[in-house]
Amino acid sequence: MKAALPVALERTVIYAVVFVSGGAGMAFEILGSRVLAPDFGSTMFVWGSLISVFLFALCLGYSIGGRLSEKADSLALLGIMTLAPAVLLLSFPLYGFWVSGLIFDQDMGARLGPLVASCCLFFLPTIFFGTITPLAVSLLASPRHGAGRSAGDVFAISTTGSIIGTLGTSFFLILWIGTKACLVLLGALLLALSIAALGYHLLARPQGQDERS
Repeated sequence: MKAALPVALERTVIYAVVFVSGGAGMAFEILGSRVLAPDFGSTMFVWGSLISVFLFALCLGYSIGGRLSEKADSLALLGIMTLAPAVLLLSFPLYGFWVSGLIFDQDMGARLGPLVASCCLFFLPTIFFGTITPLAVSLLASPRHGAGRSAGDVFAISTTGSIIGTLGTSFFLILWIGTKACLVLLGALLLALSIAALGYHLLARPQGQDERS
């Protein structure tokens, strides 16, 4: 039991990061439409820009995360990749609406304007969200839990988080606390999980380092 406990706790932390980051990523996309709406409206160009930027950023994040997992397979790295979007989301209310307005004032047109704004505001945080999935799969894979099973578990948990994040944000949180508070809440949740991942790595990882098998 003493040997299994660190491994079980590590998996719990990883699954929690995957679940919350999946929910936060989709919630961030929903909130993105609210950030752009005062300047660009809620047209199909806005939604097309948002979806395209998020998908492209996720693709890049998946690729980066996969390569990082081959070089530094550690819970600390997962914590750092979670910390980055946490900081960006926590600070987003300070600059997000201002940047959107600044780009709108450049009068780039109904198509280019929201696309440029989406790239400037949402591309970088979403890259970090994308890195989390392959890192989690790499950390969870072991002789007892192969890559296929680990990938299936990660995607299932991440997608469940995405569903809850989408419905919870659009149906409840925006109405209850508003867009800026939602962004801060998401950032705070991610920050707490990044601290948990980094803390576990520092305190418990040495005892369980060779126990994933």
